[in-house]
Amino acid sequence: MTPLLSVRDVRKTYGNRIGCTNVNFDLYPGEVMGIVGESGSGKSTLLNCLAGHQALDQGEVHFDTRVDGMRDTIKMSEPERRMLLRTDWAFVHQNARDGLRMSVSAGGNVGERLMAVGDRHYGNIRDKAIDWLDRVEIAEDRVDDRPSDFSGGMQQRLQIARNLVTGPRLVFMDEPTGGLDVSVQARLLDLLRGLVREMELSAIIVTHDLAVVRLLADRLMVMKSGHVVESGLTDQVLDDPQHPYTQLLVSSVLQA
Repeated sequence: MTPLLSVRDVRKTYGNRIGCTNVNFDLYPGEVMGIVGESGSGKSTLLNCLAGHQALDQGEVHFDTRVDGMRDTIKMSEPERRMLLRTDWAFVHQNARDGLRMSVSAGGNVGERLMAVGDRHYGNIRDKAIDWLDRVEIAEDRVDDRPSDFSGGMQQRLQIARNLVTGPRLVFMDEPTGGLDVSVQARLLDLLRGLVREMELSAIIVTHDLAVVRLLADRLMVMKSGHVVESGLTDQVLDDPQHPYTQLLVSSVLQA
C-alpha cells in the first residue's frame, strides 16, 4: 500500500537549539499517528513543519496527491500548497480562536472553507454548514451566532467542523483537547474518534496526554529534545515501553 504521507530526514533548528531532527515515518490511509513528549520535546515544531507552517532546514515530506501521486510538499509552489491546505489537509489548533474567524458567524466560519474551494451557491453553503454544525453537536439555531458567544468546547467543535467540511484526507491536530475541562475533553474525544472512523481520516495528533493517544492513535512516536526516541503500535509502546524516557512518561501517568 502506498503511504499517504512519507516523511524523510526532517530537521528544524533554531540557532544552536534543535527543534526536531532525523524524523522518518510513513503514514497510511486511515491511520492515526500520535506524537507525545513533554514541553520542549519538539513535537509541535515537527507538526508545524509537516503542515508547512514552518520551513524545514532539511528533509522531504511527500504526500500522495489525488492527481499527481506522491509529491514533495516542500517543493510545491505557494498556490499549490495553499490549495492543499484548503482541500486534502486540515489543521486543528489547540486554541480554537487561532483556527476561527471570531468576527464571522458559526455558519460563516464553516462556509468560508467551502467558498475557498469554489462553492458559490449560498443555499448549498448554508445547508452544508448547518449539517456540519449538527455533526459536531452545535444546534442549528446557533448558526448565525459568533464564536465569541460559544464556550471553549463549542469553539473547538466549530473549528473541527470548519476543517472537515471539505472532506480532507489528512488532519494535523495540535493538543486538540488542551485547556478544556475533563468532561468537555471526553465529549470532544468521543466526537473526534467517531469522525475519524466515519470519514476514514488519517491524522497526526500532538499531545502531552497519553490517554488521548491511547483512545485515538494507532501508532505512537515519543519525542525528547527534538529526537524520536521510541515508536511503534500505541498499545505496545504504552504497555511495554523500552526507552527510559518513555518509561518515565508512562510511570508518571500511573502515579498521578
